[in-house]
This record gives sequence, C-alpha cells and structure tokens, in this order.
Amino acid sequence: MTATRMAYQYVVLRCVPRPEREEFLNVGVVLHCQAADFLDVAWSVDADRLRALHPGIDVDQVCEALAFTDWVCRGDERGGAAARQSLGQRFGFLKAPRSTVLQPGPVHGGLTADPARQLEHLRERLVG
Repeated sequence: MTATRMAYQYVVLRCVPRPEREEFLNVGVVLHCQAADFLDVAWSVDADRLRALHPGIDVDQVCEALAFTDWVCRGDERGGAAARQSLGQRFGFLKAPRSTVLQPGPVHGGLTADPARQLEHLRERLVG
C-alpha cells in the first residue's frame, strides 16, 4: 500500500549580505504542508562561505534572523504577532519578500508522504 502524498510549498531562505551585488547563499528552507498541519524550517549557516561573500557580515545576526523564523514556524511567543497566526498565515509572512539580509526565494511545491523528511531532504540538497 502506498502512503498518501500531500501537496506542500516551500521557500529557500537566502542570505543576501550586499543586495546591490545580487549575490546570495542559501541558508534555510521553510516548508508548509496544509494537509498535514505542518510548518517548519531547517537551516544551516556556513560562516566561511558567508564571509567569502562579505567579510564584514555579522554571522550571529544571520543566525538570529533564522532563529526568529523558527519561532514563527513553531508559534513561539518570541516570534511576535506573526507567530500567533494560523500556519498558512505564518507561511505567508515568511515567504513575503523583505529588504533584509535574509530573503525568501520564490515559492516552489511538490508532493510528499512525510513533510518533515521532505524538509530535511530539501535542506540537504539546497543548503548543504
């Protein structure tokens, strides 16, 4: 018997230290699967690669921004008003473009039987 496959959407989170240069490094993935009531982020920061793009980057600040994303996904009070919204609204908040060092890429989608496993697979493939 095959497992039920559910539709999901995801965005890759990019660190863009100097937007005017249009260079970025993938640092995380946010995945939302409405059918499974699932919203989570998986991230990994390679400080050496970030410093290669911009030697003066504050890596701790990038990690703090990613932690905020985690709080919003989990509905943690540290995520502020966004964390108190429904999962779909939280995903909408996280996928919205902002003019910060941490920016979401375009929304992509697919089918999965296991959203958590799919998230880890995307993190490994797209972030490293």
